[in-house]
Amino acid sequence: MIIQEALQFLFELKKNNSREWFTENKARYDLIKKNHELLIGKIIAEIVTFDEGLKYLTAKECLFRIYRDTRFSPDKTPYKTHIGAYMAPDGGRKSPKAGYYFHLEPGNSFVSIGIWQPEPLVLKELRQSVHDNIDEYKEITENPAFSSYYNILFDDGKLKTVPRGFDKDLPHAELLKLKHYSYAHLLTDGELKEKDFPAYIADKFKIAYPFNNFINYTIDELIK
Repeated sequence: MIIQEALQFLFELKKNNSREWFTENKARYDLIKKNHELLIGKIIAEIVTFDEGLKYLTAKECLFRIYRDTRFSPDKTPYKTHIGAYMAPDGGRKSPKAGYYFHLEPGNSFVSIGIWQPEPLVLKELRQSVHDNIDEYKEITENPAFSSYYNILFDDGKLKTVPRGFDKDLPHAELLKLKHYSYAHLLTDGELKEKDFPAYIADKFKIAYPFNNFINYTIDELIK
């Protein structure tokens, strides 16, 4: 019910994305936000059973604000029409590490894992790590449990050519062009209605733990 109520609110918000409508429905949003925070807290508690890096993380640290920053955007609608939460070690939504993302949006809800748009130095090291450990990377991402669920690779804005220092004819050259190392799965209506959603989705995140661990090992080595 928590998820369905949030989806209904977001559906209405998309049709009435104005400060006037939001103000009139602020009490409703506050309740949805509170319930969603509880939901994220339960998901974190489930994730901690296999990823202790999230042990001291709170739901509040993970949830993104619904208010849009419109300063440099041609789209001046004031509110996001989705609710996002990034559960990652060392800061949640502000973490520089790979983690677990839950995106709730009517018709476009999904989960994703890995790291999105890392800093240039981190990205450089990650590309080198993928190259140096390509067998391990493929063993993780080509595992049937992983590849059948996380079947979307974010390749937005990838480079047109292989970065300097790498052979352009490498069989894994396309992976070295990426600006994000992140995979996703679109959530079905049935998944969103799972009776014990926190346990269900954490079980799916568990599949991705080796991938996040692969990414975070490189980041940890970089910041030592």
